[in-house]
Amino acid sequence: MTIHNVLVVDDSKTELMFLTDLLSGNGLSVRTAESGDEALKSLADAKPDLILMDVVMPGQNGFQLTRSILRTPAYANIPIIICTSKSLETDRVWGLRQGAKDYITKPVNPQELMEKIRALG
Repeated sequence: MTIHNVLVVDDSKTELMFLTDLLSGNGLSVRTAESGDEALKSLADAKPDLILMDVVMPGQNGFQLTRSILRTPAYANIPIIICTSKSLETDRVWGLRQGAKDYITKPVNPQELMEKIRALG
């Protein structure tokens, strides 16, 4: 599967802007959501090829949202990369146990993120 369309879920406008610029600069189409509810609405509108998921957000956190997205049959095959400031090994393991394909910590290294995305495609 080639990745063209990415949904970035993060409650930080600064992070959304940074990731949007990085991804679109690498030829990807980007949509954003600032909460779990917004992300679910966006998924219903158009299914992305990849989701970049923050963890610390108001309402549903990224771990919960990852689990609920991947348990929905229509979305179960969308790869999710957790992109968070939570850098403990236990957080990484928990994120992967929720079904995320990969885990990257902030501040995001642009080259590392693009390599992880290419590895999925």
